[in-house]
Amino acid sequence: MRREAANKHLAGAVLRCAVGCWFFVTLVGQVLFTYYIVALYYASSLSGRFEDWRLGYIAGDTAGNLVYASHVLLAAVVAFGGLIQLIPQIRDHAIAVHRWNGRAFLVAATAAACGGLYMTWVRNAHYLRFEQAQVNAVSVSLDAVLILVFVAVAWRKARRRDIAGHRRWALRAFMAVNGPGYFIRVATAGWSVLAPGLGTTRVGNGAMDYLLKFASYLVPLAVLELYLRARDGSSAIGRLATAIVIVFLTAYVTAGTLAAAMARRALLS
Repeated sequence: MRREAANKHLAGAVLRCAVGCWFFVTLVGQVLFTYYIVALYYASSLSGRFEDWRLGYIAGDTAGNLVYASHVLLAAVVAFGGLIQLIPQIRDHAIAVHRWNGRAFLVAATAAACGGLYMTWVRNAHYLRFEQAQVNAVSVSLDAVLILVFVAVAWRKARRRDIAGHRRWALRAFMAVNGPGYFIRVATAGWSVLAPGLGTTRVGNGAMDYLLKFASYLVPLAVLELYLRARDGSSAIGRLATAIVIVFLTAYVTAGTLAAAMARRALLS
């Protein structure tokens, strides 16, 4: 019994270490992503100079440009605010910060999901006759629905003081809302390092391009479910296996983060 308990404790420590490594790499990547958003969009958006954008501006589309601006500006709140929610020291010792930041994150996630649906089905509706746009529309729509469901359930769990349930659904919302912003860039950049050109094209209509659109949020959600089950379960083997999966995912995210950072540096220069 003591040996079994020791094995479970060791496996749990390994799993926590793997998650800590993932969090550190994701934190660095999200900080870089937030800096990119601020440098590329904040000054021009807040001053109303939408024409200074390098991406996303459509002349004459005032409503669409405003929605795009709000969508991009909220991305920084989602990226950085979501990570703050994952820091246990803030949750344990600054509960007011955790609660208000959590509210801001859930509202921003909801607005981002609605903005993504608007830009897909209204602003860019004329592109939907093309296969690439159709696949993107399905991916964005599925992710938006998941975000809205996860946010609603997380909010309800918090209102009912079901803290454990709230944390699980908030984590799901974090993974889903970062799919089309942060994770897709890291996933694409990581694939360009590990298998450059395989299944991808310059215009983004390759089989792997399509797969990554869905994998950018479905894979993180799947790994999260593995982690939650392993953390709450009693199997040492399950915890170790999950830790290995997270380590491989972290290595991929590291490669993608470095590649994406270099690409953004070139874009901003």
